[in-house]
Amino acid sequence: MRILVVEDEQKLAQTLKDGLQAEQHTVTLARTGEEGFYLVGTQSFDLMLLDVMLPGRSGIEILGTMRQHGFKTPVLMLTARDTVEDRVLGLDAGADDYLVKPFAFPELMARVRALSRRGTVNTTLPLRVADLEMDVVGRLAKRSGRSLDLTPREFDLLEYLVRHRGHVVSREMLAREVWKEPGRHTPLDNAIDVHVARLRGKVDENFEKKLVETVRGVGFVVREDHP
Repeated sequence: MRILVVEDEQKLAQTLKDGLQAEQHTVTLARTGEEGFYLVGTQSFDLMLLDVMLPGRSGIEILGTMRQHGFKTPVLMLTARDTVEDRVLGLDAGADDYLVKPFAFPELMARVRALSRRGTVNTTLPLRVADLEMDVVGRLAKRSGRSLDLTPREFDLLEYLVRHRGHVVSREMLAREVWKEPGRHTPLDNAIDVHVARLRGKVDENFEKKLVETVRGVGFVVREDHP
């Protein structure tokens, strides 16, 4: 799994990274809530370990903002505070689980495995933006009930844009996450632009509300309030 760890205590953060990597997970570290929120909005993660007490904005604030923006990434909150009120606050903000410091690493891994199983179930739910609906398992896409004839690449591209709806996705991100070619010497910009143009024609051409937008010099975004 790809796991994002948001923890400002350097020693604990490194311990978590080393332990999770030893279990064959790919780990990215963030030192502040803002950095964690940026990373979860620009990269794809299967799980997020989020400390409550962070510099600037707290983990509770960051989590609340994530959920308001529609991010479904499973979140395990890490905290030194163990009152019922604190647990309720974290769960109400959108946490999937809550682990109190100090904790034993085997317990952390048991919770990670449980959230991994739960996340696998959640990925079968349809993705929706406005009147667009995507069945990820059946690989079907519809707008207003009308089927969209997408190629496999176009479906993967649209799914990635929809999962990051409201956030601009760069060509570099698409090359890495959709084309799976992060180390390519020749840029994929032209190929990506062609695929996005074809996708826009199929998704938006026959509908009044436009969902796919090009942000000049930056990338692409799917959102309901397209001008």
